[in-house]
Amino acid sequence: MTAGAAPLLVFVGTTPNIGTTIAAFAAACRIAESSDAKIGYLCLNLKSAKLQRYIGVDRPAVGMEHIRPELRDRSLRPEQLVRCTYPVRGVSGLHVLFGNMDRDQAEFYTSDQIEYLLETARRAFDIVVADVGAYWDNAATVCAVREASSRVLVTTNALSHFQEDCSRWIGQISPLFGVPSDGYELLVIHSPWATGGFRVKDVSKETGLPLAGELQLTKPLLMQLDSGQYDQWLTAAEGQAVMKQPAKQWMQQYGIQRAQKVHRQPWYRKLLAHRNGVGS
Repeated sequence: MTAGAAPLLVFVGTTPNIGTTIAAFAAACRIAESSDAKIGYLCLNLKSAKLQRYIGVDRPAVGMEHIRPELRDRSLRPEQLVRCTYPVRGVSGLHVLFGNMDRDQAEFYTSDQIEYLLETARRAFDIVVADVGAYWDNAATVCAVREASSRVLVTTNALSHFQEDCSRWIGQISPLFGVPSDGYELLVIHSPWATGGFRVKDVSKETGLPLAGELQLTKPLLMQLDSGQYDQWLTAAEGQAVMKQPAKQWMQQYGIQRAQKVHRQPWYRKLLAHRNGVGS
């Protein structure tokens, strides 16, 4: 990690399509709305990027594939990266770099390119949240996990996810790239259709990881994803609690100050204060 570089918070799933992107984006929203920090959200899903759909941007004007020339020749500047991001509506300070749309090109991103992107992002923003895929067969997942300040392992309470997949990927593969299997925090996703499964305490014990938080998927939440309104739902009353507590902990960990609320006095108090000042 370069001295003075912004913290890098990486979300990686044990299993595809369990809600890793949902959790990562919610955490980024919570940090942005609770602070004055400049948040960079990097969708590093090289094969299955879906955030653009979730927030109603079906055809992003810019994304990972548009900055590949600059990544190849290492000419991407922090201010240029910011211009290539999407400012999320209703969430001041949150900037999204959409993921790779050319799935057949996923294997052509090199580790040097991803490392350079992460380095540039950490110069451009106050904190970077990266969402990577569950598979370790690409440079984005490997490099982001290696460079991370904090690694959030997303799983469910299904045995095949927190035991089988976790053991095969985090237990066997992660150490091969220099990241110990205990170098993660745990985030447990609960499905709205689950009728069984193991307790969160059992999942934490089996994985040997400290619990960072939980996220309950609901039918209304999933409907927002399909309609491309996830960002709006997160800022509405029913979605404001999602990932709030874990985000608060990460803000404290990295010294991100909470936004100061401006208390406005009623008009008549200003009038009274003025009169008192004139009469004195």
